[in-house]
Amino acid sequence: MWIRHLWAVAVALLAAVPALAEDVTTFTLQNGLEVVVIEDHRAPAVTHMIWYRIGAADERPGVSGVAHFLEHLMFKGTDDVAPKEFSRIVEANGGSDNAFTSQDYTAYFQRIAADRLGLVMQMEADRMRDLILTEEDVATERAVILEERSQRTDSDPAALFSEQRMAAQYLNHPYGIPIIGWRHEVERLSLQDALDWYRLYYAPNNAILIVAGDVAPGEVRRLAEEHYGPLAPSSNLPQRARPSEPTQLAERRIEFSDPRVAQPYVIRTYLAPERNSGAQEQAAALTMLAEVLGGNQQTSVLGRKLSFETQTALYTSAFYDAVSLDASTFGLAVVPAPGVGLAEAEAALDAALAEFLAEGVDAAQFERIKTQIRADEIYARDSVDGLARRYGAALTSGLTVEDVQAWPEVLDAVTEADVMVAAAELFDRRRAVTGWLMQANAGAAPEDLPEPAAAEPVEVLQ
Repeated sequence: MWIRHLWAVAVALLAAVPALAEDVTTFTLQNGLEVVVIEDHRAPAVTHMIWYRIGAADERPGVSGVAHFLEHLMFKGTDDVAPKEFSRIVEANGGSDNAFTSQDYTAYFQRIAADRLGLVMQMEADRMRDLILTEEDVATERAVILEERSQRTDSDPAALFSEQRMAAQYLNHPYGIPIIGWRHEVERLSLQDALDWYRLYYAPNNAILIVAGDVAPGEVRRLAEEHYGPLAPSSNLPQRARPSEPTQLAERRIEFSDPRVAQPYVIRTYLAPERNSGAQEQAAALTMLAEVLGGNQQTSVLGRKLSFETQTALYTSAFYDAVSLDASTFGLAVVPAPGVGLAEAEAALDAALAEFLAEGVDAAQFERIKTQIRADEIYARDSVDGLARRYGAALTSGLTVEDVQAWPEVLDAVTEADVMVAAAELFDRRRAVTGWLMQANAGAAPEDLPEPAAAEPVEVLQ
């Protein structure tokens, strides 16, 4: 009985107390480098990250994949560090490192003991401006990336299907181009393409330094001034502008068949607004909508209706990526039960959505979701790496530190009526792509369940 009482008290506290904001300090160096310090003194370790406000969606036509290409090349040598020595030095000092590229940013990070922060700062600052590349480096790494594309995309029918869907989702915006690049364009990436990208965009005035862990803001400032401060800013950094998406007037439908597909599914993605600085309410309502429709297989609207009541689905999901510089997507997916065709599964999805729009949000379910989100926001603060990534992704996507810290309260303020307004505005089939992933014949290897439509960052394979 006392355990049940303690749980009730914990739930009540989660419901009553908003998550506390982490201790964050910000400042900007004279050369334009923005610095964010997130203090967490529970362990003598630190995460050091450099985020560049440049990603795959900023590439000019014809050189798709160059952002990810340069990410790989950044692990070559500089005037001070020999080729392939960067990661070896980090590892020799008890740390680890890697990098990743998304549509909106490219980031490099090291996890290391707090007393080695100056070392990784020195090396990261060195390669921000003094990278040395050769034709041999380019040829070698281009082959590595083409093999990466073969493994992750070309040999995976679900990945090929996702790539085709995203190309159909965006009529004009470069989010429709894969982060890793189209194969025929990656094959032609040159040393000059990489150097042009590097010299223009890899500069302190186009970067954000995030240091999270057992650090003091004053010491971070001293080290940042010492290592990053002398770097010259880019004098011809262009304004970040991309082609805009026109009004979408017609639903697009695609079908993709492959003999390797073992589990067919239906997926539909809608063009959806992103989180905007100072105006995050609509994105918060869409975040809650995704949880209501597909957040929990046992209690969500689609899970209850399709997996349990009608038993037309083995699995259902709803997903939304709010952190995006430009318009994002909101998706729904249904994996049909044995003997259920894709047409029947799609019809069941449409019927469940129509019923939801007519009946509204279940109040008890909505309160459970809010409680769970409050708990998730609190638990998320246990991960120093996770906090650094949260701030980095947000700041390179047009948000501010204040937006990040306000997000839990914005989520908590969402009402059931807000969710229904967001749903009514979202579910316009003219802004949707509906796709069927189909099995060409039997005997294929098992396939993963549907992945979210939003492009995941591509990490370096080391």
